[in-house]
Amino acid sequence: MGQFEEFIGVNFWTALFVLLNTLFIFFVARKYLFNPVHKIITDRQSEIDGMYQDAEKAKGDAEQLAEDYRQKLSDAQATSDRLVKDAMARAQSREEEIVQKANQEASQILEQAARDAKQEKQKAINGAKDEISSIAMEMAEKIVGKVLTDDDHRALVDQFIDGLGDQA
Repeated sequence: MGQFEEFIGVNFWTALFVLLNTLFIFFVARKYLFNPVHKIITDRQSEIDGMYQDAEKAKGDAEQLAEDYRQKLSDAQATSDRLVKDAMARAQSREEEIVQKANQEASQILEQAARDAKQEKQKAINGAKDEISSIAMEMAEKIVGKVLTDDDHRALVDQFIDGLGDQA
């Protein structure tokens, strides 16, 4: 075996010592290096996963808030549309009320004007009757030569006015 060792150039005891030394370093590194590093990596991965979950939750919350905002905006738009429609309906109703009141007032004014005109016409007719009757009375007195009584006077005036009304 001596020649073989010389040929290869490996000493059995040196190879055994290197193997044992390598195993010792492996076990020590595993206990003090690999396990703590693996634990650090696992903890960091858990922390990152937690951050992703928090981010997903925040995204979901943001989407929910956005949906709530859209719904509230839609509700506000519907409310404003309803308020505008109600205001338009009230304005239309008020307009109709004002027009109806104005028509009533105009009708009352026209009726009052017609009554006033009728009264003025009657006053004018009565004034004309009085004046005509006094003229007719004076003429009748001059023609007849006697003084007429009030009854004669009225009958004469009425007869004269009736004659005027027939001519008109």
